[in-house]
Amino acid sequence: MVRLPLTPAEVERGQRLGALLRRARGSRSMLDVALASHISPETLRKIESGRVATPAFPTIAAIADTLGLSLDAVWAEISRAERTVEERPVLAVARHPSLAS
Repeated sequence: MVRLPLTPAEVERGQRLGALLRRARGSRSMLDVALASHISPETLRKIESGRVATPAFPTIAAIADTLGLSLDAVWAEISRAERTVEERPVLAVARHPSLAS
């Protein structure tokens, strides 16, 4: 299977996810968190560094559970910049006079 290249938004989301997980891990070792999450330390390292920008949902759910993060909090953090960018064009179109009814 050939993976398509990541979009800039996916890369940025992966970087935000990695930063969030590193902050939440705090002083806990990567090995301890990985083992408690039932993933390899290498997988956790790749996610935290942003090399795996689109990890599988069960992987993120396991890490979030280990770190005491809610999935809602994770989603809010990683999608916040995308919402800001996506909302701007919608607001601009909604205000355009030719589209008013």
